[in-house]
Amino acid sequence: MLGMRDKKREVAEYIEIEGMPMEAIYELIERPQDLSKGDYALPCFRFAKTLRKSPVMIAEEIKNKILDKSHPFESVEAINGYLNFKFDKKKESLYLIENIRKQGAKYGSSDEGKGKTVCIDYSSINIAKPFHIGHLMTTVLGGALYRIYKKRGYNAVGINHLGDWGTQFGKLIVAYKMWGDEKTIRETGIMGLNDLYVKYHREAEKDKDLDDKARAWFKKIEDGDKEALKLFELFKELTLVEVEKVYKRLNIKFDSYAGESFYNDKMEPVLNELREKGLIEVSEGAEIVNLDEYQMPPCLLVRSDGATLYATRDLAAAFYRKKTYDFWKNLYVVAYQQNLHFKQVFKVVELMGYEWAKDLIHIPFGMVSLESGSMSTRAGNVVWLKDVLDRSEEQSLDIIKAKSPHLNNKETVSKQVGVGAVIFFALSSGRIKDTVFSYDEVLNFDGETGPYVQYTNARCNSVLRKAEVDIKNIPSGEIEADFSSIENESSYTLISILEQFGEILSISLDKYEPSILTRYLIDVAKAFNKFYLENRIIDGKLGVSNARLALVCSTAVVLKEGLSLLGIEAPEEM
Repeated sequence: MLGMRDKKREVAEYIEIEGMPMEAIYELIERPQDLSKGDYALPCFRFAKTLRKSPVMIAEEIKNKILDKSHPFESVEAINGYLNFKFDKKKESLYLIENIRKQGAKYGSSDEGKGKTVCIDYSSINIAKPFHIGHLMTTVLGGALYRIYKKRGYNAVGINHLGDWGTQFGKLIVAYKMWGDEKTIRETGIMGLNDLYVKYHREAEKDKDLDDKARAWFKKIEDGDKEALKLFELFKELTLVEVEKVYKRLNIKFDSYAGESFYNDKMEPVLNELREKGLIEVSEGAEIVNLDEYQMPPCLLVRSDGATLYATRDLAAAFYRKKTYDFWKNLYVVAYQQNLHFKQVFKVVELMGYEWAKDLIHIPFGMVSLESGSMSTRAGNVVWLKDVLDRSEEQSLDIIKAKSPHLNNKETVSKQVGVGAVIFFALSSGRIKDTVFSYDEVLNFDGETGPYVQYTNARCNSVLRKAEVDIKNIPSGEIEADFSSIENESSYTLISILEQFGEILSISLDKYEPSILTRYLIDVAKAFNKFYLENRIIDGKLGVSNARLALVCSTAVVLKEGLSLLGIEAPEEM
């Protein structure tokens, strides 16, 4: 199989700068925004102080050294302190297209992560609470990182750290015993549980004794009371059945559902180690780790009543994951409101003397709020994710019926497009931005959206279906093609962008930012549509048609695989 080339490294190998190792040069090489200037460029401004020369002079001198020896470049130019490199268009086009055609869905794969395990803690839904729009970001962001890590050769472990512990279960048992029954709750499922939870908080404002009863029932769960545990397991069962339906629609999977309750018997050894190392202090009856020296409030681990907290469980989880998976990185895809919490937990691990504390990484993201204000499960002011997906699918079906009335599988395609629109919307902006959820934006099928990328892929497949040649299945080296027919600007711009796929995936992981991939797919779609408008693809001449069809085929491979990494399906017809 043809391997993935690192053309940036090929450029770096020809550059010699006194006192600069090749890896440092490699990191500085970039792609010009204007591809007419070159495929790669080295800005020479960083070297001016060290070499005591102007960037213009440095670029000129490096250029001359390269031109004095044998090299693979079509041109090397020094322009305004930049050194620009161009590869031979015809050779590069042929190489890339054959590479993509031969690798198919494996294009963009890499073994860069071989031998490295990445634990990804994401989604982490709460038992007895339906999947709402606020869970969308952590779920699709974590899912995209999971798939991209696997694509690049890492052993990714998806962990759903279930919110399955706390006094809310005592509250739910009180509500269930006062206003519910098993038959009704099995029929109504998670929505019935949520209604009970909302009713409890409404009634607790009038009857303060309810909270005492709730604490008593949660204590029974902790003590292993048979009735309390039976109800606790019922609530958990009903929740997982329901959320699994949403996960299936979003193409999300997990390797572990070890939630908060899983760590009940794993906290004490960690607490004992902290005590032995003299890191725990007692403050007003509570056990804390003092973090004044690091400009942070104390990390509270055990309350004065003996109860443990989120931090205690996250510490136990970190040690369990290190022991179980020996991770290279342990990622927490959790909203930015938890920044301080994770800083405290990671600092405690570091103070315990474990160098792998540096491998604990919080991936924060912005919050989703309604146009009318923030959401609250207690108050019942929340948008369920199931309803969002349903509405998006319904509107997709209306659009497809209007635009493609003769499409055979309208319902299936509307599901793919509707769900894809929601996922793409969530991943289209930088993750740290707060988002105001608006149906008009999510369901806008014009412009830079998931449906636009899906439609471009469908257009590629439509062209391939209309062709007389089955270009997908012609063996490498046996294609009769005139590759000079794709040496024009729109063709080569598309080829240059397709070539970046593997690089884009690595950058997405380096920055923990799948929006880099969504932006890239928009760029591919735009470049293809320009190529499509400016070139007659199914031309009278076989060689010309085949070369252009091969480029169409390559585009379809990248669009489909890129969407798949985001968790989005790519219908062949729309």
